[in-house]
Amino acid sequence: MEVCRLRSAGMFPSAFMATAITETSAAPIAPPHQGSFRALWRVVTRFDSSKLSPPMALRNSIGVLLPLIAGYALGIPRGGLVAASGALNVMYSDGSDPYLQRSKRMLASSFICAAAVFIGAISGMHAAVAVSMATLWAFAAGMCVALGTTAADLGVISLVTLLIYAAQPLTPHLAVVSGFLALGGGLLQTILAVALWPVQRYNPERRALAKLFLEMARNAEQPANALSAPPGSVQSTQAQEALSGLSRDATIEGIRYRSLLNQAERIRLGSLILSRLRARMHRENQLHAGIEILDSYLKKAAEILRAIADSLLTGKPPVSMQDALEAIDELRLRLRSTAAQTPQSFLAAVTQDALFQMDALDGQLRAALELSKNATPIGQIEFAKQEARQPWWLRFGGRLATLRANLNLQSSVFRHAVRLAVMVAIGELLGRGFYWRRSYWLPMTIVLVLKPDFTSTFSRGVLRITGTIAGLLLATALFHFLPRSVAPQLVLIFVFALLLRWLGPANYGIFAIAISALVVLLIAITGVSPREVILARGLNTAAGGALALLAYWIWPTWERSNISERVAQLLDAYREYFRVLFGTLPESEVITAMEIDRARLNARLARSNTEAAMDRLAAEPGTTAEQMSRLNAILASSHRFIHAIMALEAGWWQTPGVQPRPQFRVFAGDVEKTLLLLASALRGTRVSQKEFPDLRKDHNNLIQAGQASVERYALVNVEADRITNSLNTLREQVLLWSRSTQTSQAANHAEAAPAAN
Repeated sequence: MEVCRLRSAGMFPSAFMATAITETSAAPIAPPHQGSFRALWRVVTRFDSSKLSPPMALRNSIGVLLPLIAGYALGIPRGGLVAASGALNVMYSDGSDPYLQRSKRMLASSFICAAAVFIGAISGMHAAVAVSMATLWAFAAGMCVALGTTAADLGVISLVTLLIYAAQPLTPHLAVVSGFLALGGGLLQTILAVALWPVQRYNPERRALAKLFLEMARNAEQPANALSAPPGSVQSTQAQEALSGLSRDATIEGIRYRSLLNQAERIRLGSLILSRLRARMHRENQLHAGIEILDSYLKKAAEILRAIADSLLTGKPPVSMQDALEAIDELRLRLRSTAAQTPQSFLAAVTQDALFQMDALDGQLRAALELSKNATPIGQIEFAKQEARQPWWLRFGGRLATLRANLNLQSSVFRHAVRLAVMVAIGELLGRGFYWRRSYWLPMTIVLVLKPDFTSTFSRGVLRITGTIAGLLLATALFHFLPRSVAPQLVLIFVFALLLRWLGPANYGIFAIAISALVVLLIAITGVSPREVILARGLNTAAGGALALLAYWIWPTWERSNISERVAQLLDAYREYFRVLFGTLPESEVITAMEIDRARLNARLARSNTEAAMDRLAAEPGTTAEQMSRLNAILASSHRFIHAIMALEAGWWQTPGVQPRPQFRVFAGDVEKTLLLLASALRGTRVSQKEFPDLRKDHNNLIQAGQASVERYALVNVEADRITNSLNTLREQVLLWSRSTQTSQAANHAEAAPAAN
């Protein structure tokens, strides 16, 4: 990898119904031949076991139960119910992430939901004020989608809380008391969630790192697939997010975990390129001795990585890996001997490249072992996100800029916000105009069902309605057969809260059943007739779900209209990652490891967003097998491109530095231009074949320039070939997709014209 003067500065009454929105799950991309119905069915029936967390479910259920018990003990059961509702709202802001992030999120949820209780109870005294406030809050909650899932979830929770308390207006004094009770319930839930902070301060960080090391161990023993996303990407992103809260932690432990993450990223890149080099050896000569050496080396490396993961999970020093360390030293010596005996050829260059990677990986594995063994870090490594270093007003300004950018009808977020605000206003007017019992369930269901995309809206609508009916039938049976004293009801509340928080996140249908039964129990415990609650909830939920589906049918936001932009954003992120690493930068510009990490993380997030968008597109009606096949082909080519870039990055740190060739700067500039043109084509700009630079010509010039025996030149030549192949293929695929999209849009306009006339 040739980069001129790039230097690293471091190493790298019952607001409980508000709980319905935070447990979303995405199904994997349906194979193209399955069709949209089967893909949607997979979304509806999927059970995501990775979201099961019994310990968290237990503490959250206790947090809901304790205020109810306290309310009965003090003779104020309704006060206990309000506090329990606050705890129930806030429990969905709990998580397994670092305690600092968790506490901030739960405190924010506690105060915002308490404010929603107060404002809702006050505004409910005047119908016009209540409808106006609900509409404005719904629009704000819809726009929060642009700020991420945490902000979106909090927006919906607070909106549902507002709707519920607006339906039961209180005097100013009682509204203040209710707000404080709800705040108390939320604070209790927060305390339970962070109770182990002093004694298990770094547990979440250790778990995230352990998952990353385990995934790297699995990948080390498997051949790399250039058509798939780089292995370990999800776990690496989760670990970086988990450790972002340690950016200013100057303790030995904090530095230790940041250092481990840095070593993990370098090990991941090194093992990836070793796997790729092994595949090249196999293509050149299946009997080459280096193949067996690399297989054995990667297996020993996997053993060491598992030992590090076990140490992180248990908190104990890793078992002795002296035998494994000696084995990898011996394997390294064997490959060195093999490289010396291999005649000058492409295979010799590959073998020498593998030897450099093994030398580097050996040191990284030893460093990671040492870091997991004791609290003394190797080197003072600062790993911090740029966002964490910015003052709060800049971060807030960034969020405002994001919101401003989405204030237009071309934004799916803005359309969702408008659709949600209009439907909440209609739901409120219907409920207040016809004086239905428990009418707040109607707009509340609209809020919980209506999402920015078709797949989530339809699947939630179906599951919400069917789950509610099932939950109400279950609650009816329980009231019929069980005694109606307080103690059995409290036990049932605890059981359903546990099921809600334990199994609910894995499947929304289970969630809907559990929340429906829990709502009936919570309201009935105050003396309200269960029959009235069951009937009112069933009717209003069905009506609200139907209205939400109708609204989306009238004014849909189809993923097919956004998918080209998603892919364009992916290519933009890849272009920026390439530019930061090896692009056409000014001679005086210094790139730090933090900037490289940020660019890599942004590229990874863009890829996950694109994959999620393809999930949703696969489940939309009208999506064809041909469309999914073309998109999957584009994604596969982009995977091959990013694999080559990561291999170049890994080699940059290990191979001896040499002067960059002018031909490389030409090649780098043309790579950036190609990615820019591809993104423009996806955004609707007409781009012809002749506008693209000739990457193959650039690569041939690279081959002819410089000494072929120089390791870094050899590495660049090989990976530049892969970059050229992947981008040339991607060019054909993107242009074909753009032409088909433009043809489809023209046909739709032609069909719409006679109807308009």
